[in-house]
Amino acid sequence: MRESFELERVKVRKLLESLSSKYPAWGEKRILIDRLQGLEDSSRYWSVWMTLDHLRIVNDSISQILKTLGRGKIPEGTARTEDVKPGLEVGAEIVELYEQSCDQLLEIAGAFLNLKTTVSFAHPWFGPLDAGGWYTLAGVHLGIHRKQIERIMDRLSQGSAES
Repeated sequence: MRESFELERVKVRKLLESLSSKYPAWGEKRILIDRLQGLEDSSRYWSVWMTLDHLRIVNDSISQILKTLGRGKIPEGTARTEDVKPGLEVGAEIVELYEQSCDQLLEIAGAFLNLKTTVSFAHPWFGPLDAGGWYTLAGVHLGIHRKQIERIMDRLSQGSAES
C-alpha cells in the first residue's frame, strides 16, 4: 500500500519538476483532456494546480478517515465527490500544501500496526472500506490523477491547449 502511494508520489514530483523548470506558467492553465478511466467527467477540465488541490483535499480527507477508523469509530457524515473539488484560483503555492498532505497521510497510515480495522466508512463509488481499503485507494487515486497531469502536460506541450 505504502509503496504504491510513494511510487505515484515520486512520479508526480518528477512531472512537477519538469513543469516548473520548463514551463512555469503552465500550472495554472485549465486543459480539457480525454476521459480517463476512474476520472469523473467533471474533472476533465482542470489545471495542474487544480489537480494538486484536489489531491490535497482527498489526502487530508483520507487522513482524517484513517484516524477515526483507527480509533474504532465511524466518521460522521458521508464521503461525497462534490466535497473534494478543487478551487478555481489555486496557484503554485499548492505544491507545498499537496506535499504536506502526502506526508501527513503517510505518517498517519504508518502509525497503524494493522490497517484492517473493525469498522468501515463508505466510499461513494466503492462502498464500505476499512482503513486499509482507504489507504490502498489513496495510491490508486494518486495514480489516476498523475495520469491526468501527464495528459494536461502533453496537451500543453503540443500547443493545443484549450483554456
